[in-house]
Amino acid sequence: MTNGTASSDPAHVLELDREAADLGRVRRWAQATLSGLHQDDLVDVLLVVTELVTNVYDHARFPARLRLRRSAGPCLISVLVEDASSSAPVLRPSSPDSVRGRGMVLVNQLAKQWGVVRRTAGKSVWALVPCPLTL
Repeated sequence: MTNGTASSDPAHVLELDREAADLGRVRRWAQATLSGLHQDDLVDVLLVVTELVTNVYDHARFPARLRLRRSAGPCLISVLVEDASSSAPVLRPSSPDSVRGRGMVLVNQLAKQWGVVRRTAGKSVWALVPCPLTL
């Protein structure tokens, strides 16, 4: 994983490593990037980041990257995951017996909005997570 921010892009960007799904490192990077968020807001954002990045490693193709952007008034965190697969995530009901399949249900519950933008070579999955407790 490499970390970089383009000078013309106010988003923080993390290139995801195709060789190793190190979700702990992704969460630590997101936490450092979003320093100053109230702990409860940060937990929500980290859950959304974890679920969207996990989908990349489980279902998508590389190259892939994570972008985080914070806006003020009202506080919103934009989470954007780009990858080279055209397959969109599916929001499906989960049951107490299912071992998997709750990721997009969590994203749907925690995000104010989320969606998918198809690109020429892949897609972007985005979520807007409110951070109302952060001053």
